[in-house]
Amino acid sequence: MNTAESTAVASGLTWFKSSYSGAEGGDCIEVAADGATVHIRDSKTVAGPVVRVSREAWAGFVGEA
Repeated sequence: MNTAESTAVASGLTWFKSSYSGAEGGDCIEVAADGATVHIRDSKTVAGPVVRVSREAWAGFVGEA
């Protein structure tokens, strides 16, 4: 996991948010995939830090949900 990336570095990505997030839109994370990496950020703080994990780690996390 890498948390050093800023949103400025990840600005060229296409971000996705769950359709299950509330109508206000502030109760969710956003994710974007880039090659072998999945980028994760807080939907309320899109200019904040971005966490990066491997696709394998993301699949394992989502598979446990």
